[in-house]
Amino acid sequence: MPLVLLVLMLINALVSYKGLNDMSFFRKYEFHIGSIRVGEQYRMFTSAFLHADYMHLGFNMLTLYFFAPVVIYNFGALGFLLVYFISMAFGSLLTLYFHKNEYSYRAIGASGAVTGILFSSILIYPDMEINFIPGYIFGVLYLLFTIYGMKTRAGNIGHTAHFGGAIGGFIFTLIKMPHIIYDNTLIVIFLAVPIIILFGMAKAGKL
Repeated sequence: MPLVLLVLMLINALVSYKGLNDMSFFRKYEFHIGSIRVGEQYRMFTSAFLHADYMHLGFNMLTLYFFAPVVIYNFGALGFLLVYFISMAFGSLLTLYFHKNEYSYRAIGASGAVTGILFSSILIYPDMEINFIPGYIFGVLYLLFTIYGMKTRAGNIGHTAHFGGAIGGFIFTLIKMPHIIYDNTLIVIFLAVPIIILFGMAKAGKL
C-alpha cells in the first residue's frame, strides 16, 4: 500500500475514533451550516475526517483503498492529495450552496473526497469494471441516483457532498490530463450530463 494512502487512512481512523468516543469533539468539528455561517469554516474540512460509525468509516476507507492506487500511480502522491482535498472542498462548498438556509443541517464523512478519487479513477480508466459494469456507466448511474437522493432526501446520506466531490475529481483530472477530453470525448460528455442536469434542476427550482 502506498505510504500516502496508509497515512491518510490512519488519520481518518484516528479522528473518527476520537469523534465516536467524544461527543463534544464530534460536535465541534462536524459540518454544521449554522456554525459555518457564523465563521467556523474549518468545519468544512474537519467534518470529512469524522464518521457516523465504524461501518461508515470502513466503507469509505475500503473504497479509497481500491481506487486511490490508480490516482497515485498516474498523479503521484501530491497529485493524489490534491484530488482528495479539492474533492473534499467541492463537496463541502456544494453542500453549503444547496443547504445554506438550513441552519440545523449537519453532515460528516469522507464520502465527498472519496467520490472525487473514484471519479478521477473512472476518467483515467473509463472501461474499468465496477460491480460488473464499465466504470463510466457506473459513474453516470451513481450521479443520477445522487440527484434522486438530493431531491428526495433519501436516507441519512450527504448526497450533495458526494456530487460535489465527483465534480471536484472530474475537473481536476481533466485539467491534469487534458488529453482525456480528446481521447474519450464521448465518455467525458456522458459523465458531464448528470452535472448539467443537476444545475438545470437547481435553476428550475426542482431540487
